Amino acid sequence: MTSALAVTDASAIGAQALVPSVPWRDPHTVSRRDLSAYISTLEDACLENPQSAELRTCLGMAYAVNYDVDRSMAALAAATSLDPENFWAQFKYAELQYRLRALAVAEKETVQAMTLAKNQWHLNLVRKQLHEIRRLRHEGARDVTWSKPLMAPALVLTLMLVAIFIGMTWK
Repeated sequence: MTSALAVTDASAIGAQALVPSVPWRDPHTVSRRDLSAYISTLEDACLENPQSAELRTCLGMAYAVNYDVDRSMAALAAATSLDPENFWAQFKYAELQYRLRALAVAEKETVQAMTLAKNQWHLNLVRKQLHEIRRLRHEGARDVTWSKPLMAPALVLTLMLVAIFIGMTWK
């Protein structure tokens, strides 16, 4: 059992060596140029190590700091699919859902992160996030779920605009 712990620790150290150091302490003070350089460094590292969930997690976090939600969601989803047992990938994916106020999804993903917590600190982070999600749901915060198709309303709107255009140009 001791050798398994040593191997796990060595692999964790190797994984951390792949991730470039974060160029800021406060994400609100980082310049756009530094953030773009950091993102491109992470993108190159992800190309060199396509199976690294840690790199994808860092890339997703960097995209989130850059307000690039779609890319952040894709990178974090890729990280959770590459390593379903990675606590940080799961937790940050759940956090992004929470920040987007997709509270039902955020709660499900945060509970999943709770099962992956490795120590008390992880559990405290997850419990705090889960408490905040449940508080928002209880208070009736608008929970965004995109479960209804939007094709019919889009077609009706388009037809209305075309009819108005034809009516205005008809003389």
